[in-house]
Amino acid sequence: IVFILIVSALLNFSATVVTCDGFVQHLSCDTGVISVQSATYGRTSSQICSFGRPQSQISNTWCSINVPVIYKRCDGLRTCGLNTQGLSTPDPCFGTYKYYTTNYICIPAETSVTCHGGYGYLKCKNGKIQINAANYGRTDKITCSHGRPSEQLQNTNCYSPNALSFVSKSCNGLENCEVYATHMIFTDPCFGTYKYLAISYFCLPHGIREYLSSCLILNSFCYFQEVCLEYFDLRDF
Repeated sequence: IVFILIVSALLNFSATVVTCDGFVQHLSCDTGVISVQSATYGRTSSQICSFGRPQSQISNTWCSINVPVIYKRCDGLRTCGLNTQGLSTPDPCFGTYKYYTTNYICIPAETSVTCHGGYGYLKCKNGKIQINAANYGRTDKITCSHGRPSEQLQNTNCYSPNALSFVSKSCNGLENCEVYATHMIFTDPCFGTYKYLAISYFCLPHGIREYLSSCLILNSFCYFQEVCLEYFDLRDF
């Protein structure tokens, strides 16, 4: 038996989305969750997003910066919509009309969404939990919205800075884990907004987690989203 952890699934779907500045960028996975591989803002082609633009706005094709906020907002979600208006600062090339280029893959992961005040239950029937992404906040207006006034749902740029760290420390390596979705545990990132705890995680085969720390220092392995991918036979583990 050859375990190529995650890799085979990663190859099943990848996409590059280009969005002209000021429009909404949409990322989605039919199965699994989003894992952003690269996200840039600028212009590297005079043809893309050029319709109706004067030559002076599209001639500079040496303009590109990374956009970490796209990773932050989209990783671990099944769908992600980003209003690009003012999304990236600073401006890498003033006077040039720019666009966003995001490359992402869909990775196989379990998901858990728990409204504020509830308990999230993570479970692996075969293997141990490895957290991929976690956020206590709000990234859309639909999730956990039933019966809530509109003003509690408007802020969809709400991210708790300690959610991933806390959930990872609490659940990694366990077969079952319970997490309480409350501001008493997670930093309240947006007072007045009704929040929820969204988690995506893998179930690592028994023996793989114990091997992670050693394989990270070897060149024959790849580190990806806290999961170590081995490219040869692991039948002994």
